[in-house]
Amino acid sequence: MKRQLLVAEGDDAGRIDRYLAAHCEGLSRSHLQKLLKAGGIFVNGSPVKPNYKVNPADRIEFELPDAPQETEIIAREMPLDIIYEDNDVLLVNKPKGMVVHPAAGHTDDTLVNGLLAHCRESLSGINGVMRPGIVHRIDRDTTGILIICKNDLAHNSIALQLKEHTITRRYQAVVCGVIKEEEGVIDAPIGRHPTDRKKMAVNVKNGRHAVTHYKVLERFKGYTFVECRLETGRTHQIRVHMSSIHHPVLGDTVYGPSRCPFSLEGQTLHAGVLGFIHPRTGKYMEFQAPLPEYFVNLLEKLRK
Repeated sequence: MKRQLLVAEGDDAGRIDRYLAAHCEGLSRSHLQKLLKAGGIFVNGSPVKPNYKVNPADRIEFELPDAPQETEIIAREMPLDIIYEDNDVLLVNKPKGMVVHPAAGHTDDTLVNGLLAHCRESLSGINGVMRPGIVHRIDRDTTGILIICKNDLAHNSIALQLKEHTITRRYQAVVCGVIKEEEGVIDAPIGRHPTDRKKMAVNVKNGRHAVTHYKVLERFKGYTFVECRLETGRTHQIRVHMSSIHHPVLGDTVYGPSRCPFSLEGQTLHAGVLGFIHPRTGKYMEFQAPLPEYFVNLLEKLRK
C-alpha cells in the first residue's frame, strides 16, 4: 500500500470526492466514495464523509495499492523568467499561454516541466508527483508572479498564509465598460456554475466566501484599466467577480463577450504583485512583475 498526501491549494474547494478525482489521476469518484464511506480518507487527521467540503491548506491522506508504474513527469529545459530565488522559494513570472502543471493535452510543456529541469530534486513533494513545488496557480492565459516552494517547510508556510489570506496579491486587468466609481469591493460567494461544470459562478447557495477589491487606474473609451486585490483566492475569482458587475475582463471569452475587437489570446489579466512572509526568516517580502509587452501595447492602443 502507498500512502498519499495532498495539501489543498488556496483556490481549491468543493466536495472531497470531486477534488480527489480531479487531482489523482486514475481514481474514479465511485472508488473514492467507497474509500470515504469506509473511513479510509483522512483530513487533518480525522476521517471524513463523502460530502466533506475541502478547505485551503487541508491535509488529505489515504492509502492506495501500489500502482504498476508511476506517471513520470519529464524535466525539460526552458527559459524561466525568475524574479527571485533562494533555498526555500522561487518566484517566476509566468508568460501567457503556459500551463502551470501537467494535465490532459499538456504533458511536457508546463511550468512544472521547466521547474524540474531548473531545480532538480529541490521541490516540495506535498502535492504529489504531478505538482511538485506548486502551492497556488494562475490560469494558462493569465501572466505574472507565482511562488514555488522548494521544500515542505516552505510549502506548509505558504499554504497557511494562503488559507489565512495574509498573502498580498494584486492584479492588473483591462475590463469592458467604463467603471464610474474610483474603487469598490465585490463580496460574493463563488462556486461551480449550476449548469456548466467547467465554469465558476457567483453561487450564493453552494459557493464559498470570496472578496475582491478593485481600483480604477485609467479610463478609456469603452474600457477601464483596473487593479484588483484578492482578499480570498477562489478559482477564476477576478474573472467571475468582474463579470458579475458587468465589467468582464477584456479577452475573456468564458465569462465575457465571445468576440474581442483586439487580437488577444485569452483574458487581459496580470498577477503583478506578490507579497508574503518568508517561511524561514519570518520577514515580509514583496515582488513585482512588469506588465507583459502585449499588455503595454494594448494600453497604448486604448490611449490613442
